[in-house]
Amino acid sequence: MKDNTVATQAQLDSHTAAVPKPRKPVPWGRIFTILILGVGALLMIAPFMWIISSAFGKTTEVFVLPPRWLPQSFSSKNFEDVFEQVPYGLFMFNSLKLAVIVTIGQLITCSMAAYAFARLHFPGRNVLFFLLLASLMIPGQITIVPLFILVRNLGLYNTHLALILPALISPFGVFLLRQYFVTLPVELEDAARVDGASTFTIYWRIILPLSGPVLMTLAILTFVGMWNSYFFPLIMINSPELQVITVGLTLLRGQYGAGALGPIAAALTMAIVPVLIVFLLLQKYIIKSIVSTGLKT
Repeated sequence: MKDNTVATQAQLDSHTAAVPKPRKPVPWGRIFTILILGVGALLMIAPFMWIISSAFGKTTEVFVLPPRWLPQSFSSKNFEDVFEQVPYGLFMFNSLKLAVIVTIGQLITCSMAAYAFARLHFPGRNVLFFLLLASLMIPGQITIVPLFILVRNLGLYNTHLALILPALISPFGVFLLRQYFVTLPVELEDAARVDGASTFTIYWRIILPLSGPVLMTLAILTFVGMWNSYFFPLIMINSPELQVITVGLTLLRGQYGAGALGPIAAALTMAIVPVLIVFLLLQKYIIKSIVSTGLKT
C-alpha cells in the first residue's frame, strides 16, 4: 500500500512538473508610462543641460546648431566674467538672506494661524477662513500699488523689510497646514490637557513635531518662491547693493538684451544650484505631506 502511495505521488509530481507554468502578461501599460515619463524628463532636463554646457564652454559654442550638450573645452572664464561685471556674490547673499528669513517667518506665522483655524473655536472662524481662501484668488500685481504706498509711508522703501514683512504670512501656507492639522488625532491633545498642558504647549510640543513633512513642504515652496521673486524686488528696491539675484540677472543681460550668453548661462547655473540642493534634501517630505494631508475640511 505504501509503495502504491509513493508511486501515485511520484506520478502527480511528474505530471505537475510537465504542466507549463502560465506566462506573466507583459505590462505594456507600465512600459508605455515609463517611456512617456522618460521622454518628458528628458525634455525638461534638456534646457538645464544646455545652460550648464554653455556656462562651462566658450561663448562661441553657445550659437552652434545643433546645440552641444558637452563643451569641447571646459573653462571657468564665464563664471569669472559674472563676478567682474556685477556684484553677483552680494546678490546671491541678499536672495539667500531674504529666502531664509521669510521661510522661517512663514513656518511660525502660518503654523500658528493654521492651528487656530483647525482646533480653536472662536466667533467668525469659518468666515475668516473663507476670506483667507478668497484672498488666494487675488493676484499680487493688483495689490502692488496700495502696498507700495504703505511701504513708502512707513519709511521702508528701498529696504529689505519692504520685502520681508508682506511675505511673512501666506494664505496658501495657512490653508496647507490647516488641512494637515485637522487630520491629527484630537485624543493626543485631550490627553495633554488632562496632564495640564496649555494651548501653546500642545501646539509647540505635540502638533509641530507631528507635522514635519508638511512643514518641510511649505519650507521648500516658500524658499523657492522667495528665491525666484522678481516683480516685488524690482518695485521695492532701488539700490544695487540691496538687489536680489533675479534682478541681478537682468543687469547681465544688458539694457537691450545684448549681453554675452556665456556669463548669463554661468549666472543661471549658480542661481539654480541653491534651489536644487534644497529640493533634493527635502523632496521626500513633499510626497509624505501629500499622502497624509488628504482633502479633509
